Amino acid sequence: MVELEVGGWAILIFGALLAGWVDAVIGGGGLVLIPLLLAVAPGLAPASALATNKLAAVFGTASAAFTLMRRIRPSRALLLGYIPLAVVCAGGGALAASLIQASVMRPVIIVLMLAVGIFVAFRPSFGGGESGELPARGWRRWVALGGVGLVAAYDGVFGPGTGMFLIMLFTSVLSQNFLSSAAMAKVVNTATNFGALLIFALNGHVWWTLGLVLAVANIAGAQMGAKTVLGGGIRFIRVALLTMVVVMGVYLSYQQFSLG
Repeated sequence: MVELEVGGWAILIFGALLAGWVDAVIGGGGLVLIPLLLAVAPGLAPASALATNKLAAVFGTASAAFTLMRRIRPSRALLLGYIPLAVVCAGGGALAASLIQASVMRPVIIVLMLAVGIFVAFRPSFGGGESGELPARGWRRWVALGGVGLVAAYDGVFGPGTGMFLIMLFTSVLSQNFLSSAAMAKVVNTATNFGALLIFALNGHVWWTLGLVLAVANIAGAQMGAKTVLGGGIRFIRVALLTMVVVMGVYLSYQQFSLG
């Protein structure tokens, strides 16, 4: 078992707090916590870092989802159709994680990130509506279900930016505003985290003691992030989304060209 010094615990607890805030605002908390886990505990296997991050994230994301759902109240009936699919597909993605090379996945995600950023930047009205979601019927129902399945599988395999992709999916397919999409994304992201965590746990990759301590910090950060979202509104989410596109694009490009 990897041992941590007091300083290492302090760094990771602060990192989990920051990751919870980032994840609640727009998604991408793993970009903060996973590199910290690997840096502070260099003897930790990558799978254990991913699994321990999932343990912290499932609690933080769930707490943010609860706070947002109390205020925004998107369709609960609609969400009930997405949750089982998200759990199953994320679990399948986690099982397939060892079969898919990150060096193959990164360029695809970078291109998608750029497409998202360009679309949002040049469509100021996108995500700014006041109405709730459209009924998920006909093609909207199947596109939304298919999109949730794909994003959930991606979260199990790779993960960064899952919340952002879910926000874009719900906003574009259901023609709703960013706030409603953010609330729905947190609920579905909780399910994807749980599905991936279940597979990691069954394979013995979770560092439970560390993960549960980090979960407390992640919940605190997620609550601050959820309040930031509610206070900043649609315009804030738009800016956060574009910021995440830039940060993730730079981060993944660096990994691609430095690590291969």
